[in-house]
Amino acid sequence: MQRTHAVQYGVSTLSDYDIFLFKQGTHYTLYDKMGAQRHAAGDGTEGIAFSVWAPNARAVSVVGDFNGWNPEAHPLAARWDDSGIWEGFVPGLERWTLYKFHILNSRGEHKDKMDPFSRAFEVPPRTASVVHWPEYDWQDAAWMEGRASATSLSAPWSVYEVHLGSWKHHWDDGLSLSYRELAAELPRYCADMGFTAVELLPVMEHPFYGSWGYQTLGYFAPSSRYGTPEDLMALIDTLHRSGIAVILDWVPSHFPTDDFGLARYDGTALYEHEDPQKGYHPDWGSYIFNYGRNEVRSFLISSAGFWLDLYHADGLRIDAVASMLYLDYSRKEGQWQPNIHGGRENLEAIAFLRDLNREVYGRFPDVQTIAEESTDWPMVTRPVFLGGLGFGMKWNMGWMHDTLDYMSLDSVFRSYHQNQLTFSIWYAFSENFMLPLSHDEVVHGKGSLINKMPGDWWQKRANLRLLLGYMWTHPGKKLLFMGGEFGQGLEWNHNAALEWHLLEKPDFRGLQQWVRDLNAVHGSCPPLHELDFSQEGFQWIDCTDWRQSVIAWLRRGRREGEFVLCVCNFTPVPREPYRVGVPCPGHWREILNSDASIYGGSGMGNMGGMEAEPVPCHGYPQSLLLTLPPLALVVFHLKTPDRGPGEH
Repeated sequence: MQRTHAVQYGVSTLSDYDIFLFKQGTHYTLYDKMGAQRHAAGDGTEGIAFSVWAPNARAVSVVGDFNGWNPEAHPLAARWDDSGIWEGFVPGLERWTLYKFHILNSRGEHKDKMDPFSRAFEVPPRTASVVHWPEYDWQDAAWMEGRASATSLSAPWSVYEVHLGSWKHHWDDGLSLSYRELAAELPRYCADMGFTAVELLPVMEHPFYGSWGYQTLGYFAPSSRYGTPEDLMALIDTLHRSGIAVILDWVPSHFPTDDFGLARYDGTALYEHEDPQKGYHPDWGSYIFNYGRNEVRSFLISSAGFWLDLYHADGLRIDAVASMLYLDYSRKEGQWQPNIHGGRENLEAIAFLRDLNREVYGRFPDVQTIAEESTDWPMVTRPVFLGGLGFGMKWNMGWMHDTLDYMSLDSVFRSYHQNQLTFSIWYAFSENFMLPLSHDEVVHGKGSLINKMPGDWWQKRANLRLLLGYMWTHPGKKLLFMGGEFGQGLEWNHNAALEWHLLEKPDFRGLQQWVRDLNAVHGSCPPLHELDFSQEGFQWIDCTDWRQSVIAWLRRGRREGEFVLCVCNFTPVPREPYRVGVPCPGHWREILNSDASIYGGSGMGNMGGMEAEPVPCHGYPQSLLLTLPPLALVVFHLKTPDRGPGEH
């Protein structure tokens, strides 16, 4: 046991103004004020100032490896105000000190609790908080200064979704890579593949590895499974220096019931609702935050700002937004209470989400928040001042379900379901949509992407290339879960690494090359990304040829006279000749063909492009007489010369 230190009172990191903001629900930098803060007393003595919100506790002390975990050694004092905060100063404590708060709660129970503001934790299953402050020298200044161009809504977002624990394992012992080891490999891989961003499944500390991080408890602490906070900073730093943006999954919708965590923190429902109809999630067996409590709003919005501030995250993907918006989410009649107007909308959660987005975009105008919202809630990505929720983007779950359902059909039946492909355009510009083929679609018996595809092995690969090509040319930003880029055969298992050995075979290398080329064309061709969220960026050529399961459309950018023509053949029958109308004469260059032999296709195509003919078709004065390969996408690019002054 280390020597003990006397606790000192009256040494606080919290001013009266901090307390005012905290109680008002508008203190959004609590990570600099609460928990275990490095501090100096009035006489210059250095140590740690501890503070914790536990308004209904009878007594609170700090215990740790510095006092033999003795709850009587270092009691904290309740502040004189009515904030419910207990605090005290322990001189001489150092970085990496282990600690917990020992609480005699409102029920007379003695509980050792985590620090809700802890910056680090022991490696699970151990649960102690760790005194920590960052000591890292960031090298991403150039990225941070210029990232607005990479994260704008007109930028080419191609997101690689990653679960850090299962992306790769050590070949000898089967253990996951550390943050530092990932920093040596993941940025290089993403840059080579042309992804513009990675989205990390929650890196916040979580007690149960099998939750993939979605049962979060460490709202200010990265998981120690892969290393230290500085090690995660190094990973993000390296991604930035490789030109890759970083999106972090963040979970304000619920938290696990572990006794050492936030649950009934001071013996009462402090962070959660007391009423289980509002405070308990039946699907996930977890507690729901009380968004109507000011102190909880301060806690959560401080957490969001923490990752954007200290960890330089470029965006937050907000998990399970639909579960927050509806009081009857996953509940039967009689299991929920209507709001004050008699409706099922969670008014407190709506106000919280609007406050969150106002604060995030106010402090960090060059980042994005992305909602996983699975219903038709209106104006998710419209500004708060217009009545929206204020998110930058929203996952398009309707597109995902319809497209995967369609692609899983044998081509013989696709002609009867063409509307599943074309329906998405009817609402494509009602929100700022991101198209997700995420981890949720390749787990729990759903199978991998390639094994969702019908047909023999050749057709499965052709269908997957077609699916990805259709996705990359459809309006909206792109997100693909790891393994989908090379045709992972097994569905995702968080305990196993991806099947990297498959890339020894040309069939899988061909799929990987297709995604690499999709990213290259998507990033270099403005019509494929500039106007993703505007009707001006899309126009059908023909969506009615259901008999042959062919669709054709145009993409436009901001430059007048530049077009991209996309044509999909969703059957294994080649269509030749197939006439398609186009708006302009000139040479239409074939820039993508998913049936090219380099990708494992049959090699049919259009000889690199062709001149438009003055033959009217599909309401246009010009047309192309194309060869449409089987189960393939072909893409053509036309850029008319800039006209000089006076030219017409």
